[in-house]
Amino acid sequence: MNQSFGAIASNLFRVRQSIAEAAQLAGRKQDEVRLIAVSKTHSYEAVAAASAAGQKDFGESTTQEAVPKISHLAKSSITWHFIGHLQTNKAKFIPGNFSWLHSLDSLGLAHKISQHAREQSAAVNILIEVNVTRDTGKHGVVPEALVDFIEQLIKDDLPALSLRGLMTIGPHAAAEQEIRRCFAKLRELRDECRKRFALPDFTELSMGMSGDYVEAIKEGATMVRVGTAIFGDRDYSRK
Repeated sequence: MNQSFGAIASNLFRVRQSIAEAAQLAGRKQDEVRLIAVSKTHSYEAVAAASAAGQKDFGESTTQEAVPKISHLAKSSITWHFIGHLQTNKAKFIPGNFSWLHSLDSLGLAHKISQHAREQSAAVNILIEVNVTRDTGKHGVVPEALVDFIEQLIKDDLPALSLRGLMTIGPHAAAEQEIRRCFAKLRELRDECRKRFALPDFTELSMGMSGDYVEAIKEGATMVRVGTAIFGDRDYSRK
């Protein structure tokens, strides 16, 4: 069930305050962390309410839900992020709708998105999903395969795709030390790949959700994906 405009605005204020406090504790500035409001399963009215409260970046995880929502809110100055697992046959929906893809995990998907982006004269900012926890229930490139994966992407020369950094999902219901270890590993991988391949724009770390974004910020997150803390529980009746 969607919350009222006032509740969403209040929730956003609290989340931003929490981000600012976490950044300060980490010796960072609040504007170094981009808040992605995860609006999946929530109505376009809820997105509009958050947008009216100053939120600019929104995350969706299925194209079938997101595309109508994006179309309905086309006149809003919103930056859309695709954060879920993307099947290759859905790649055509990314260019022109989403500025960012957080979940690239295969070369085949990269080629499909690039093909559709070229056809539309569009460009997509790309984050590679890394399965740092090696959870068999998660998607993503395993850490030891990341260097070869990026090397092949560069060799394949896909100019419509801009490699911007990495994304991961933290361990579920883990101790703070374990959560931070996971996020620190992603930061180390980004730094290693940025240097190895001389990628000046490979700066982003999308990590941390409603339950662990504070830990992520302490470990260098540049994007946090927060839904429940802003919109309340997911409205699965809309799926």
